[in-house]
Amino acid sequence: MSRKAPAIAIAHWPELEVFGPTERDRLAELGSLLNAEPIGAWDKEAEAVLSEAEVIVGHWGCPPLEASVLDRAPRLGLFAYAAGSVKATVTDAVWGRGIRVTSGANANAEPVAEFTLATIFFANKGVLWRRGPVDFAELGAMNDRRWGNYGRTVGIVGASLVGRRVMELLRPFPHLSVTLYDPYVSAEEAAALGATKVDLEVLCATAHVVSVHAPALPETVHMIGAAELAAMADGATVINTARGSLIDHEALLPHVTSGRLHAVLDVTEPEPLPADSPLLELPNVWISPHLAGSQGTELDRMIDCVVEEIRRWSAGEAALNEVTRDRLATMA
Repeated sequence: MSRKAPAIAIAHWPELEVFGPTERDRLAELGSLLNAEPIGAWDKEAEAVLSEAEVIVGHWGCPPLEASVLDRAPRLGLFAYAAGSVKATVTDAVWGRGIRVTSGANANAEPVAEFTLATIFFANKGVLWRRGPVDFAELGAMNDRRWGNYGRTVGIVGASLVGRRVMELLRPFPHLSVTLYDPYVSAEEAAALGATKVDLEVLCATAHVVSVHAPALPETVHMIGAAELAAMADGATVINTARGSLIDHEALLPHVTSGRLHAVLDVTEPEPLPADSPLLELPNVWISPHLAGSQGTELDRMIDCVVEEIRRWSAGEAALNEVTRDRLATMA
């Protein structure tokens, strides 16, 4: 069924400047834009917008779509989220009302995968740990077999959107081997992704870099724990660009304090780390402030996705990245 010029509302943290004049013009080309300033709470001031909205474009800080909110939005047919996880926004009440939910997680996966690819190469090369000017007296270090990207194995934990994109980006580098742990992916599917399926212990024991891309679920809390970290070879690097809860930081600490392992943590548990966390001081631990995801110009990619999702919904076409109740249960 085709729909013409839907009424569109924007909802996210008011402090975020995501939809400027150019972006609002793009939305207005698809339908009637109900609000220029984003809605940060479903309060009385939002009543008029909710009563008319057929599409809600959400972003970080979009307030939850609870039953009481949906009762005030009888025309709502599409929730198009211009960011990654919708778990903090979409409630059970959404699924029974025939509302299509889409996410920009596919667009947000790209910069995370790019960040991961760069980190893999930098970690194997020792760039993140070896700082300072060249010392010609130490040129013998060039022969140090700890460093280099030739003949290395990269272990991917989780064939998520990001994990799959990382494997795709690794394809042009045949001198790297890729292993995959994901209980929901068959050996044949892993091979099609350019990886060899292995169990988690084997992956940790054989990979020079272990890159974590699993969703944060009750069953994945501390999935990289004491046993997995102990299995990793001396000098290996663990990378986490997914969720901080996936790695047991207490179990990680002795391995990085001793210098046996390296770590790149774009996400931590808690987040941010307390100022006195020893992880912040270790030269073999690189901590970035949760910036692997979309930043700056990369936000435009997620807006592109939202625009296309609205166009598809209005035209009665299938979504690019639809989120269903069943799929949400295994997503980040």
